[in-house]
Amino acid sequence: MSDSVSTSPLACRIAFASLQGMGIDLARKLLDVVGSEQRFFDMSEKDLRNLTRGRSKIYRDDYRRECMERAVREEAFVGEHGISAVYFTDAAYPHRLLEAPDAPAMIYTLGKCDLESAHVVSVVGTRHATQYGVKFCDTLIGDLAERLPGLVVVSGLAYGIDIAAHRAALKHGVPTVAVLPRGLNRIYPAMHRNDAIAIAKRGGMLLTDYTSQDAVQKSNFLARNRIVAALSDCTVVVESAGSGGALVTASLAMSYNRDVMAVPGRSGDEYSAGCNKLIATNKAALITSADDLMAAMRWEPAQQQAVQLDLFPDLTAEEQAVVDVVRDRGEIHLNALADALQLPVYKLMSTLVELDCKNIIATLPGCRYTLI
Repeated sequence: MSDSVSTSPLACRIAFASLQGMGIDLARKLLDVVGSEQRFFDMSEKDLRNLTRGRSKIYRDDYRRECMERAVREEAFVGEHGISAVYFTDAAYPHRLLEAPDAPAMIYTLGKCDLESAHVVSVVGTRHATQYGVKFCDTLIGDLAERLPGLVVVSGLAYGIDIAAHRAALKHGVPTVAVLPRGLNRIYPAMHRNDAIAIAKRGGMLLTDYTSQDAVQKSNFLARNRIVAALSDCTVVVESAGSGGALVTASLAMSYNRDVMAVPGRSGDEYSAGCNKLIATNKAALITSADDLMAAMRWEPAQQQAVQLDLFPDLTAEEQAVVDVVRDRGEIHLNALADALQLPVYKLMSTLVELDCKNIIATLPGCRYTLI
């Protein structure tokens, strides 16, 4: 590749991982033939094609040059924002993810969660979660937190069951990993930005295989499901329609030899159809509680330890004002709450996240809130 820019080993890895169709299987095969990432970019197109006998556009000089230029910019971005770029040959690359043949060659993470924790559970479901589904997430994760050491909850930060799982984990002091369908330069959906900040600050992690320069495409949302499934020991589908991303995640989990579990629902309920089908076709174990999950996984509970609960947490003036309004209304929409307090929504959201973590405010479907 002529006229190449000055590059570091990290830039070479970022560029190599960003090549079209690159996953750990292809990366291993190419490196076995070429020898190193640096050599892949240093060789001429002709020599590279002759050596690999390949016809893909990834061998073109102009394409490789563009990838490297983008990689140099990405290296600067991750360094500036404290993001870790973890390559598949690094010791820090999660071993569970490494078992998936279509795993990304590079992941980008923000936060200090231990991805090698003893018990990692993915919780997924519909974006149209019911109050029952949200409550189930809270109860399941709360009960698991009391009984399992080294628990980590993984989901996709999407609306519905995903965000309910993350918020339940934050509430119960469980590290949680949010797998994103885009680079870490912007949180999607924007409504969950404060949740993402709380996740990264409280022992959890934001994780993606996309750079800050990658375009957001519809296919990203399904592609990230492979990471949600592969990072975990088991995947729990809480609510799902007859088709959708949660069922894709369940299918991927099965392909990775992971356990899949589903929460049953009433016959005829739209967002129980997917779970009921998984159970009826023996693709998922039926669970109704943490006991069911632990029995299915053969996980033994930790010895109970005395825990000092903060029954009367100190509230800031802003938190107390929110609590007072919600108590008076019983249940209130986010916009109505913002109007009552004369606060912009973005400022109010950070207070609501804090109150949720303190087990004072519960988030209901439709951006509504109530006291627990």
